[in-house]
Amino acid sequence: MQKILEIFWKFLSLGCLSFGGPAAHLGYFHKAFVQQLKWIDEAGYARLVALCQVLPGPGSSQVGFAIGLRKGGLAGGIAAFIGFTTPSFILMYLLASNQPSETQAAWFSGLIHGLKLLAVVVVADATLSMWGSFCKDKLTKVIAVTAAMVLLVVPGLWIQIGVLIVAATLGLLLSKTEPSSPASPAKTQKIAWGYLSVFIALFVALPALAFSSDWMKLLGDFYQSGSLVFGGGHVVLPLLQQSLGETVATDRFLMGYAAAQAVPGPMFTLGSFLGAELMSEQPFLGALLATIAIFLPGFLLVLALQGSWETLANKPKVSGAITGINAAVVGLLLSALYSPVFVSAVIAPLDMALVIAGFFALRGLKLPIIAVVFGFAVAGILMHAFTG
Repeated sequence: MQKILEIFWKFLSLGCLSFGGPAAHLGYFHKAFVQQLKWIDEAGYARLVALCQVLPGPGSSQVGFAIGLRKGGLAGGIAAFIGFTTPSFILMYLLASNQPSETQAAWFSGLIHGLKLLAVVVVADATLSMWGSFCKDKLTKVIAVTAAMVLLVVPGLWIQIGVLIVAATLGLLLSKTEPSSPASPAKTQKIAWGYLSVFIALFVALPALAFSSDWMKLLGDFYQSGSLVFGGGHVVLPLLQQSLGETVATDRFLMGYAAAQAVPGPMFTLGSFLGAELMSEQPFLGALLATIAIFLPGFLLVLALQGSWETLANKPKVSGAITGINAAVVGLLLSALYSPVFVSAVIAPLDMALVIAGFFALRGLKLPIIAVVFGFAVAGILMHAFTG
């Protein structure tokens, strides 16, 4: 029980401070669990990142769930998920269940702008950290830079998947990386078919039962969205907009979209906001069920495939493919640093000045992240108050 509580509290603290979206979360997890706590080594972390990049679902939350799973079994994975997601869930639920006044809306707009600027700093820091970890030779550096260039010029979900496939192929054929740590014999060595069967059964059954009640439709819509998202939090937004249609007003959807980028923790808690919106008579239950439904498929896939992936990852060719995927992930982070993170936040010279100051504070002065968060929140509110 003590181990489970330790997992919960560590992920809760990260959930309160992990601004910047899925790109930044990988950097936070690397610093906390690889460098500081040493719950997992570099090679193990690289394998988890690679697995969660090729699976649909909330990539960074899947990595967190898998780390909890390794540390404390299924209970540890659930504790990691609850801890990391709770702060974001509460904020998104409160936003959905309370209609802000004009004054509050203006204050909130300034706060969001400040936190978007913080996201630029955090994603830049995460990109540098991941570059140092995953791009150590010419091949991986070329893969990372090329991936970033391609995704910047031709953005899109299928292009991203194609880049990952090409990177994996290049890594498999050209990389000389050898697996650095053998898989533990205590780990499951085969696909966990039970979890995979549950994933498939729910994917088929929930949409078929959608006609029976609004609650079943809610579960089906959010479960399917979570099952079809490749590429993390930013990709779930248009998927949800398509599946929900006109059931949520456009201005409220966009407000939830902005908030999902601004609050700490996983962007998939946009589902919490939309669940509360859709079930206005019981908003908390709607938020809770939507959150569970959108995260569940990604976690079921991790449970089903993690053991077999650990075994495969220790084969030299597969290890090379993982090296290529992780280098491409760095390129993905680099492209995300520009769009959507930079272009949606930096709109004036003062914004850029604050980003430079924040980056120096975080990476140069090594100030605690909470101090940097507070500084950007105050700066955003003050900027909005003086510029209108």
